[in-house]
Amino acid sequence: MQPNSTLAICSRTAALVLAAAWFASQASAMSLRELQALEKTGKQGENYVRYYLVGVMEGALEGHLQDVRNGAKAVICLKGRRLEPHMAPSLFGTELRRNAGVYEADMPVQLVMTNALANFYHPNFQTPS
Repeated sequence: MQPNSTLAICSRTAALVLAAAWFASQASAMSLRELQALEKTGKQGENYVRYYLVGVMEGALEGHLQDVRNGAKAVICLKGRRLEPHMAPSLFGTELRRNAGVYEADMPVQLVMTNALANFYHPNFQTPS
């Protein structure tokens, strides 16, 4: 292999890594402001918001489970309690109402949903007997 071809391969690899990093930095989480604007776009917007919140909820749970598998302390624990996709909008809305002064419009939706799950499915929660 000639030195010029090795240099060309390295520069192509570096360019691909930089391009991937740039594309990854362009993908950002939806903010509360963007979610509210989407919801106001009509009936279809409300459906998109519900669908998005379900995805955020599932992603938050999967991310948390991965963190726990890697040794982090569990902050979300279902303990046999029900968590279904249709519950995502009400969990999200309740968290926003309960902590209205905490969240700003530019904060990500994922933060609110993760906090909602941590508050409602806390590991120390005792079910009434």
